[in-house]
Amino acid sequence: MNLRLRFAIPFLAGFTAVSSAQDEAAKVEFFESKIRPALVKHCYECHSADSEKVKGGLLLDSRAATLRGGDSGPALVPGDADGSLLMTAIRYEDSTLEMPPKYRLDDAVIADFEKWIAMGAIDPRDEATPGGTQPMEKYSSTIDVEKGRSFWAYQPPKAAPAPAVANAAWPRSDVDRHLLAALEAKDMQPSPDADPRTLLRRLSFDLTGLPPAPESVEAFVAAWKADPEAALRDQVDDLLASPAFGERWGRLWLDVARYAESTGKEANALYPHAWRYRDYVIDAFNADKPYDEFIREQIAGDLLPYSTDIERAEHLVATGFLAIGTKSLNDQNLRQFRFDLVDEQIDTTTRAVLGTTVACARCHDHKFDPIPMSDYYAMAGIFLSTETHYGTAQTAQSRHASPLVTLPVPDAKPPVEPMSLGQLIDVQFRLDREREQLRERVAEAAELRRSGDNDGAQRITLGLLRTRSEIGLLETALAKYDDDGRPLPLAMATQDSAEPFDSQLLIRGEEDNATPERVSRGFVQVIHTGDEEAIPTGQSGRLQLAQWMTSPHNPLTARVMANRVWHWLFGAGLVTTVDNFGATGQTPSHPELLDHLALSLVEGGWSVKSLIREIVLSRAYRQSSAYDEAKFLKDPDNRLIWRFTPRRLEAEQLRDAVLAVSGSLDLERPVGSPVARTGDGFVGRTVRDQASLTAESDHRSVYLPIVRDLVPESLELFDFADPSLMTGDRDTTTVPSQALYLMNSGFILRQSEAMANRLTGDLGLRGPQLGLMAFQLAYSRPPTDEEARKTAAYFERFLATAKESGLDEDSARRTALTTFCQSLLSSAEFRYLN
Repeated sequence: MNLRLRFAIPFLAGFTAVSSAQDEAAKVEFFESKIRPALVKHCYECHSADSEKVKGGLLLDSRAATLRGGDSGPALVPGDADGSLLMTAIRYEDSTLEMPPKYRLDDAVIADFEKWIAMGAIDPRDEATPGGTQPMEKYSSTIDVEKGRSFWAYQPPKAAPAPAVANAAWPRSDVDRHLLAALEAKDMQPSPDADPRTLLRRLSFDLTGLPPAPESVEAFVAAWKADPEAALRDQVDDLLASPAFGERWGRLWLDVARYAESTGKEANALYPHAWRYRDYVIDAFNADKPYDEFIREQIAGDLLPYSTDIERAEHLVATGFLAIGTKSLNDQNLRQFRFDLVDEQIDTTTRAVLGTTVACARCHDHKFDPIPMSDYYAMAGIFLSTETHYGTAQTAQSRHASPLVTLPVPDAKPPVEPMSLGQLIDVQFRLDREREQLRERVAEAAELRRSGDNDGAQRITLGLLRTRSEIGLLETALAKYDDDGRPLPLAMATQDSAEPFDSQLLIRGEEDNATPERVSRGFVQVIHTGDEEAIPTGQSGRLQLAQWMTSPHNPLTARVMANRVWHWLFGAGLVTTVDNFGATGQTPSHPELLDHLALSLVEGGWSVKSLIREIVLSRAYRQSSAYDEAKFLKDPDNRLIWRFTPRRLEAEQLRDAVLAVSGSLDLERPVGSPVARTGDGFVGRTVRDQASLTAESDHRSVYLPIVRDLVPESLELFDFADPSLMTGDRDTTTVPSQALYLMNSGFILRQSEAMANRLTGDLGLRGPQLGLMAFQLAYSRPPTDEEARKTAAYFERFLATAKESGLDEDSARRTALTTFCQSLLSSAEFRYLN
């Protein structure tokens, strides 16, 4: 009899509403950045209104034409990729229907089309007319940038007095006054305060990502009875000062920075040194590094002044922000690779810092925002004039090798073991042997060609791919150690090119269709600060870009970050489209409050901790999450913040909470990463043993290895951010696989047993005390009388059934307590914040 399954408490699912407008905007952005450029590049020559001869009667230059299809029927079925002829054609599944006819698209492009169709094939294009897609020999824009500046997001934040409110006793700050005024305008009132236990659990998870210890809860409850305001202030200060704060808030920023430890895409080469950027971010949040400085270091840290080698190393590591993105290492076209790399950097940087989708102007003027194509290429010149050092080897899978940057400070604890003299000699010997073999085989192939045996020469050349790859990996491995075998302190980073230059403008984004004129390096014109600096001829412009982005007069930077902080604390931003403040994004629910928070951030020295403190000390943050039907009918999305919206713990919070309550959590920061110890290689090819890249540990989840397309199961199942994409707002899903994981995974079973051992062993509890402490560990509250009665009845029933099954009493008690602990860890209350 499987007692564990028989007595497991059912998994309770929750619902999360997703803003349809935000979803629609994301789908349009996906089409503009991924699908339209691919259609233009690969399909329009034969399937547009300007084609000399439209093949198969199929036009693909408008939504209506694409749905209408050609001689073979509709080209696509929105929502059904497998049922769409377009996918059959580009997958080369039918030899009579292959598009493009001369070559198969890259797997990544095909995957983009699959995703687009699955999302409903959103397509904002109107019906095309002949002449509408003719390649432009000259570029001109009809965008009125000056008029575009009238849009709310491009206007500077305005200071305004807090509005008067009728219920003057409720607010604790101007944050509350702004919110209460909006509620009173709708004849609504805020919810009562949450009880102190619920509030502390909320605070602890929001600020540190961990549950409060039972003794901390009891101390807070006692202090709350004496002076609620003082108790709350002291608790907030303690949590902000905890090292766990940086681990929680650093992980939030890593979502935005699309942090990962591999290139992703077809080759998926490892980034053994990406962990340095992760640790930099965590340390920056713990140190409350001013946000403007934090951004400047990530965009142009290598160009900033420094007073010590330690500061110089920190600045270099910060620029890893620009280096850790996805890369198509096997792209045969170097020019295309460079422009794709730059596009990824522009997209991430502008959405992360400015909430602006500048990359949508790569192929044409932005369709919705006042951003001409020339602005995109003005920024492209900045990044084209930048050397990105990401550290991958030259192999058959990687045509675009890159070195790393050596830091001026050695590691106190290197992330990998040193090489002995014998190991160094062995690696060098293998490298020399491979090089000699390469020379011999190349000479042999040359001799065959001279004799007319081109086929034989070709066979040798193809066979040398492995040899060249092995040479590249060995050279890269040796480059990471000094002559004595000590690991060098290497980092992913950026540096200015020796000869900066302006970019050409690529018509339709095609690298082989460039204008003869070049676009002077510069910034997005509609975002006006008044203190923009000209870019000197001999510089890339990244320093000036960073200064423009972090100017106190930039209308977006402080707004976007203040909105992110609000989103991370309340579950939804005042602007719900946290990565898009443009025309396809949402307008702020409380514009005056957003401006107040943005100005507070700037005037407070760009201190993120101060902004967080202001928000969590508000009366709004401490509201109960209790449901009120009358208020819900007026404001179902809780945009007016009439209560605290319940929300599920994020994947890292859930995993860390399980480890914390079981007593297994290791709070020490590990040195480096399992990826660093694995070293260079390609997932699924040279790195065949992937166990170390997905292995669980007892450290906090922020330190787990994050390899693209190989995220640990404990994170991926619970909606971990896709590390290939810049993500400011994670999805929240409820699917059966989550319940199955909580019931059957080895991780949960081990931690349930550890929690049981903690209760009986470490804490020495017996009888009713077991259930009391188990509830306090899991829920930060004691059980209700009804829960205590049912818990006792559960143990009695379990032991009786076990006795009938012939199980000895000690084993039965251990199993009963373990399954009871598992039911707590699997419950909805454990997984949700109220």
